[in-house]
Amino acid sequence: MIDLIKLLKNAEVYAPACLGKKDVLVIADKVVRIEDEITGYEGLPEVEIFDLTGKKLLPGYIDMHMHITGGGGEQGPASRVPEAMLSQITSCGITTVLGLLGTDGVTRSVENLVAKARALTEEGITAYCLTGAYGMPSPTITGSVEKDIMMVPPIIGTKIAVSDHRSSNPQGEELIAIGSATRRGGMLANVAGLVTMHMGSGVGKLDPLFYALDHSDIPAKNFLPTHMLRTHDLMEEGAKLVRRGGYFDMTAGSTDEDMELGAEKIMEILSWEGMSTDHLTMSSDAFGSQPKFNAQGECIGLTYCSPKYLHLTIKSLVRRGLALEEAIKLLTSTPAEMLGKAGIKGCVAVGADADLLVLDEALDIDSLFAKGKVAIWEKAIVLKGRFE
Repeated sequence: MIDLIKLLKNAEVYAPACLGKKDVLVIADKVVRIEDEITGYEGLPEVEIFDLTGKKLLPGYIDMHMHITGGGGEQGPASRVPEAMLSQITSCGITTVLGLLGTDGVTRSVENLVAKARALTEEGITAYCLTGAYGMPSPTITGSVEKDIMMVPPIIGTKIAVSDHRSSNPQGEELIAIGSATRRGGMLANVAGLVTMHMGSGVGKLDPLFYALDHSDIPAKNFLPTHMLRTHDLMEEGAKLVRRGGYFDMTAGSTDEDMELGAEKIMEILSWEGMSTDHLTMSSDAFGSQPKFNAQGECIGLTYCSPKYLHLTIKSLVRRGLALEEAIKLLTSTPAEMLGKAGIKGCVAVGADADLLVLDEALDIDSLFAKGKVAIWEKAIVLKGRFE
């Protein structure tokens, strides 16, 4: 029984809606009670009590776009980015990740991605992944996108690239085909059936997606275009998609300057008619490369993204006037909806997974519980991967 029961006392709870000061009882990996005051557990040897007076308790963050096996490669083999380590993820308040491949679908395989997602889950967080990459036909394990999603947990959907000079430039009919297979696989496996679309700055923009929506019965929710802050045109296209019932994902910056610029763009988007955090998600693109190309398409520089900019963007949005309970939807309840995990992930609620993030008075990350276990306590990393 030791370490199975935790009582979190006196926290200001954001579920993500602000619930005020509450006590939260956790048994094993689930939240089982949320009350103004929970008593009767004091002094019991099998109960750990955590006093969170003056602190905020949020759902753990969900990162919808992380290159958990590393990305890169646009400048040759030496530019391949290393794999993510557990504490690099949890130290940023993240308890759930969606792993995927990028430009390199050759040396970075779907098999390796599945193994890494399973490893991170064994080490203490929750990791899902996508089959496919930039190439078409999509690289898979079974030879079929539909079979991969149906038969290979934790695969929940497909990754493709659109309107990018590195992509295979899929057009509307190809997007209908891959979206249909992904949706069927998702239904058969009872998972999200999500098509994550890497969006480049090409002239096609979201044209293939709008074609697919106009010429098929695939719901808009089965597609999630990402990197949508890349150009103002993409931002406006994303707004059109949301007005049709869709969603889009925005990538946090890879530098302090880019992060602040991204927060400014998010605030602009939220000022537009029909836009809300209920249809927007934010992800890190962590451990994926950030290549710089000249006008001739030549790679002239390369770095990679850090997951730390997710929380820094949340703080920037709050400084710019967005309510905390609205800002954190980008990383909690809305991505949980896209993953098909509403009420389980991305919320502080009875019956939900005990993925809980604690912020101090300055809104800095103080502590983290992942599936009920202490991952960080008072800024000290407790839970580490096997080889850290």
